[in-house]
Amino acid sequence: MYYWNDLAEIPADIGPTVITIGNFDGVHLGHQHVLNRLVKVARAQDAAAVAISFDPHPAQVHRPESAPELIMGLVDRVQALADTGLDGLLMMHYTLDLASLTAEEFVRTVLVEALHVKTVVIGHDVRFGRGNAGDLDTMRGLGRELGFDVEAVEDFGALPDGPDSGRRCSSTWIREALREGDVRTAARLLGRTHRMRGEVVHGAARGRELGFPTANLAPESSGLIPADGIYAGWLVDEAGVRWPAAVSVGSNPTFEGVSRQVEAHVIDRPAEKVEDFNLYGQHVVVEFVDRLRGMVAYTGPDALVAQMRLDVERTREVLSTESGTGR
Repeated sequence: MYYWNDLAEIPADIGPTVITIGNFDGVHLGHQHVLNRLVKVARAQDAAAVAISFDPHPAQVHRPESAPELIMGLVDRVQALADTGLDGLLMMHYTLDLASLTAEEFVRTVLVEALHVKTVVIGHDVRFGRGNAGDLDTMRGLGRELGFDVEAVEDFGALPDGPDSGRRCSSTWIREALREGDVRTAARLLGRTHRMRGEVVHGAARGRELGFPTANLAPESSGLIPADGIYAGWLVDEAGVRWPAAVSVGSNPTFEGVSRQVEAHVIDRPAEKVEDFNLYGQHVVVEFVDRLRGMVAYTGPDALVAQMRLDVERTREVLSTESGTGR
């Protein structure tokens, strides 16, 4: 997949293209529904399938005090978009200058002049241009004027059963699920296990002292932190090795003065790795498969250790039923 950060990077002979536009936070099943259609239309028209997205998220520019937490960081968003089969991705740096373009100016400059668009594939709720004034009808009108087709894709309902059956798959729904610790629902909506990415840093070493050493993610790690609790999950190291892990999210109420953190205890390491297993400084991925329990303040280290042993056993049971692919 070609990756461009600026219109000047796009080759002059790029066309024709089939294009979609969106923030794509999470690249969830609803996004994939549109992107899969985009790729199919592009192949049928012998054109390049191109997505246009934005970084930072527009809400972080217009209303940073109330902008939503991002489900995934930029690295994971780009990879997830590439996995859909796109030929190209234009990741535009979102600024107030870009936001000031009218709907017509944006379409004419970016879609027509830079990308030589043949067809636009978008959802019914698309908004674009200054003040989000452009919508589906606007795009259709510009298509007639500027010479490209527009195909609208119906909403995707992700969960066929349960109390939320028929609800529109959305980034908002995924954020709600993660804030409740419901990583299984989040995974069903994402089409993959929810994950965080960050550098392993030194912590207070309490886990090691208790016999459960952990890989602590740096505070600036990307990916939305789910609700406090203990999770069964996976840790993927820089070599791409997937390790089963019991993951703790929270401030560990058994000990005072501990800030909120994400730490993963790798279980079932090979005998030769028990003593020299060192992840410090590595950039790893932590995946959340299932929430085992909430955070509890125990009477002391002994009670905590007993519970941690149970958590490890439960993690082993949960992961034994998983494929381990994260998909």
